[in-house]
Amino acid sequence: MTDLSKKKCVACAGDIPPFDTSEIHKYLKKVDGWDVKSDDGKSFYLIKDFKFKNFQESQNFVNKVGNLAEEENHHPDISFGWGYSRVKIFTHAIKGLAESDFILAAKIDKID
Repeated sequence: MTDLSKKKCVACAGDIPPFDTSEIHKYLKKVDGWDVKSDDGKSFYLIKDFKFKNFQESQNFVNKVGNLAEEENHHPDISFGWGYSRVKIFTHAIKGLAESDFILAAKIDKID
């Protein structure tokens, strides 16, 4: 199985279709603990909650995710507070999921 964390996110210009459900399920097996949800417009996204001991650990994690997002030029939606962080990933240009979303998820899971 390909280790997605070793791949590089590719910027999307909106010229590809979003993954269908069969493709999503294939890639979902390559990441750990991420859920797939859809919004009212039926656009799919990845989401995962992370737990921490305190606010500082949450903030440190969010800062690392932010730095990674800049390196990969792929930017998730992040919310956090005392002891938690929630990361939501999708490709804005296609309003859905593509390989880069799963690559970013795999890389986030490697953050220590």
